[in-house]
Amino acid sequence: MKLETKYAETIISLLEDAQDVGMPHVVFELRPQDMELQPHHLRLFEKVGEALEYLDNAAGNNYLPGDADYPIYYRHVDQLLEEIKQANSLTINKIDMNRNNLENIQNEMKDLRFSKKAIDEAQQKMEKGLPEFTVAEQLKGNKGQVDVTAHFRQSGQSDNYYLNKFAVALNTGKALEEGHKYFIITRNEKEPGKNLTKSFENVSDAISFFKDQKGDSRLAAGKDAGHATELAAMKAGKVDYVEKDFQRTFRTPAQTQTFFVERGRGFTVDQAANLIQGRSVYRDDLLNLGGQPYAAWIKLDMDSQKDRYQNYTTNQYHVPSYGFTTKEALEKYQIKELADPKKQEALMLAIENGNRPLITTVKDGQDVKLHIEAAPRFRQINFFREDGKPEKREQFLKEPKLDQALQLNKGKEKEQEQGMAV
Repeated sequence: MKLETKYAETIISLLEDAQDVGMPHVVFELRPQDMELQPHHLRLFEKVGEALEYLDNAAGNNYLPGDADYPIYYRHVDQLLEEIKQANSLTINKIDMNRNNLENIQNEMKDLRFSKKAIDEAQQKMEKGLPEFTVAEQLKGNKGQVDVTAHFRQSGQSDNYYLNKFAVALNTGKALEEGHKYFIITRNEKEPGKNLTKSFENVSDAISFFKDQKGDSRLAAGKDAGHATELAAMKAGKVDYVEKDFQRTFRTPAQTQTFFVERGRGFTVDQAANLIQGRSVYRDDLLNLGGQPYAAWIKLDMDSQKDRYQNYTTNQYHVPSYGFTTKEALEKYQIKELADPKKQEALMLAIENGNRPLITTVKDGQDVKLHIEAAPRFRQINFFREDGKPEKREQFLKEPKLDQALQLNKGKEKEQEQGMAV
């Protein structure tokens, strides 16, 4: 019986599903010897009696058991699975390896907080067998749009893929609408009347590519190139138009940083987006040169020159030696969410990831909503209005215990004075 087949992966998946749903009996036919076993040849049954009855009926229609021209067989699913794997060992080993690699990449991307859309796109490109590729996504930031580009490369020794780094770029422009892309539309010199079009999801990549063009070219954005809105144009390699609302984005270089990861360990995508916007992130899984773990707040040093890899260096504020801890810093202020343990935990996690969560505090006797962020360098918490303008933190401090005691004593003295007057 010849069970070697190019459909081995599909058949194995089908049989494993049959195990899961309680259909452990299979009858299958093998067409003339020049045909291989295919998924539609299998008939699955819940009970052995049903499978054998089908086998008998098939045999009565000139499908004979054994080695006839149109042989038909009964197997328990467990047995057929083993036979398929043995007959297709090289294929199965490769399939298993690729499945494991795909699962590893998916888990790493989940740990790094990539979106499901990005994870699905990575899978599609891996399945095409591309030697290297990128996956892009965008995050809305407080200071603009953050473009994220993950870089994947296939090993030179195997079919395995690796995610070793991703880059972030902070642009001042607005985020693209859902389903929209940037397009570089260039006149085709070899075929007049036809244009060359290249699409981008990241505005920084689109602008960089556009500026490298030598002929007549347009930069546009929209659902497709035919219905895109023009943002910039050039003639003979010189830019002669930039749409008014796009000028700042076009002329201001994006702030960029590359983050390296190892098997899913490193800064997450949202942490990286916060770092490139100038905020601080807490990590408790850092290792020193001796391999010993430590905790610290990290901030990009954007006041210094970049290193030779065009990355900002980092400043670190060790915990607890530097003297700043999240809980102690928050407890200095009137923040109503701290009264609820679950909300407190969520608030601390958001702060430590570099986010600007919205909290409730009191100003002039009224509840107000403000954003806060950690400023570990100054051992402080910063407060911002919802429009991004800063608020003085001192007005949200809790009353010092000494002041509270003085107020209490003054109240008692006043009561005594009133009592004596009576």
